[in-house]
Formats: sequence, C-alpha cells, structure tokens
Amino acid sequence: MTRAGLETLPFYNEAAIAGVLEWPALIDTIERAMISFSAGDVVQPVRQMLPVPGQDAFMGAMPAIGEAMAVKVVTLYHGNAGTGIPTHQATILVFDKDNGSPVAVLDGRLITEMRTAAGSAAAARKLSVPSPEAVTIMGSGVQARAHANALAAVRPLGELRLWARTETAGRAAAEEIGAVFVADAEAAVRDADIVACTTSATEPVLMGDWLKPGAFVASVGWNGRDGRELDDAAMANTVVVESYDAARDQAGNVRGSGCDIFAEIGEVFAGTKTVPDGATVVYDSVGIAIEDVAAARLACDLLGRS
Repeated sequence: MTRAGLETLPFYNEAAIAGVLEWPALIDTIERAMISFSAGDVVQPVRQMLPVPGQDAFMGAMPAIGEAMAVKVVTLYHGNAGTGIPTHQATILVFDKDNGSPVAVLDGRLITEMRTAAGSAAAARKLSVPSPEAVTIMGSGVQARAHANALAAVRPLGELRLWARTETAGRAAAEEIGAVFVADAEAAVRDADIVACTTSATEPVLMGDWLKPGAFVASVGWNGRDGRELDDAAMANTVVVESYDAARDQAGNVRGSGCDIFAEIGEVFAGTKTVPDGATVVYDSVGIAIEDVAAARLACDLLGRS
C-alpha cells in the first residue's frame, strides 16, 4: 500500500464495499485470519468496550496487526432497533504496515455484519454435517439475514427455519430469507443440524436439551459481558471460540456457564486441535479485531488500494 495524505485519504462507503465483498472470498479470508491469530502471528488486545452514560449502548475500539494493520471504532446502540438507524455503526482506518501511513477509511457497518456471518460459515464448513437436513436461524435482525446468506455459501440449507421473539419481525425475516417461520423456539431447534443464534437476548433462548446430537451451533448475539443466548446444558458441549482471552473476558455464554473451552477456531482450522467425531459443537463468537482488519484489507484490495 502507498501513502495517502489526509487531504486525499479515500473513504469507501457501504455501497462501494457491498459492490466488491462476496461470501466465498470473505469466508476464506476470515478462516486464514483465524489460523494466523491462533498461531500467534497477530498482535491484538482484547476489545475495549465503554458503556455510554445514559444509554443502552457501548463504544468499542478494536486495533489489530496481522497481514494488514487497522483499527475499528464501533458503536452498539440497542435503542436504535426499529428506528432506521443501525444498532451497529463503525469506521475502520487502514494503515500501511511498512511505514504507518493511513491509506483508507472504510464504513465498517457492512464489514462487521459480513465478517461475523462469514466466521460462522467458515466454522460450519469445518464442523457441521455436509448435507444438513434442517437449519435454524434464531433472531430476525441483520445477523439473521446475513447468516442465512453466509451459510448458504458453504452448505445446502435443507429445510430453513426461523424463530424470533417477536412474531411480526420473525415472519418478515423468514419471508425475506425463504425460511419457514416457527413460533415455538424448541420446535424450531429440534432435529436441526445447524443452529445460528443471532439474538440480542440477555437470558438464554436456546436450551441444550433441544439440540440434536452432532449439531453445530453458532452463537453471535452479544449484549454485554453477562448477556447470554445459550443455557448451561448447551454450553456443556464442545465449545470453540475465536480467542480464549476474548471469550473469557466478554462472552456471556462462557462467563455465565463456567464452561470449558475446547479450542480456538483457528486451531481447529489449522488441525492443531481436532473436534471429536459426532460432537455437538458450540461456536461462541464475540468478534475480534483481526476479522475486521482482514475483511477491510480484502475490501481495499478489491477496490484497488493494494
């Protein structure tokens, strides 16, 4: 990458990013980034999250250095749900790793959305059955839609189901992604080979005794360090995370259940840890900075800033 002065620093908006980021390349990129992270080739602190006084909201700072160097600043305002303003908004600043010069600024909202679902899809490609008979999406927001699209890039979805706590929103999301809306959470999860839990729940909405043996579960909802989507029985299965440190500090499912963590997903991708055949797997994701950095670098390359 070459230096751009601040007066000419390019800004890539969401439309530009949407025009170049595609699921297959992004999923592969996130997988490689997680391998590098678990191999110790990434410099990255645990995400710093600041509560916004007087708001149900957080601001986070997420720097990382791997093959590329960047920092994301993200806001999470739960009160924006249903207002037309996204709950997650972000900006990513990419630097030249060789000389420290800033080279591009990117709108980070879509990158956050897509890299989260791409991480789940990469994990599902490695750990779920090749031909799932049923796939369940829990939730009706941005991540519900993104996970349906990302999972479809790595697996035939079989019978696609969607459950949400609000029926009106759930039915609308189900129609949009071509799913069957199931009003009862247990009925939606029973016999599913893949479950993507994408809610903003602070109390468990997915119970372990509903899960089919050998199922793959991705949990990506985050509502504070102590908010949970999965109960203790679900977390008693084989738990895989992005980062041991990040999960122990910020994953409510892990913190609340006191579960053992089997592996980082990068270790599983690299083959240094092997999930037992037939295990029921929970991929508990809080999102880490190197995923944003890798996705932003991919977008910059595709937009001609390499």
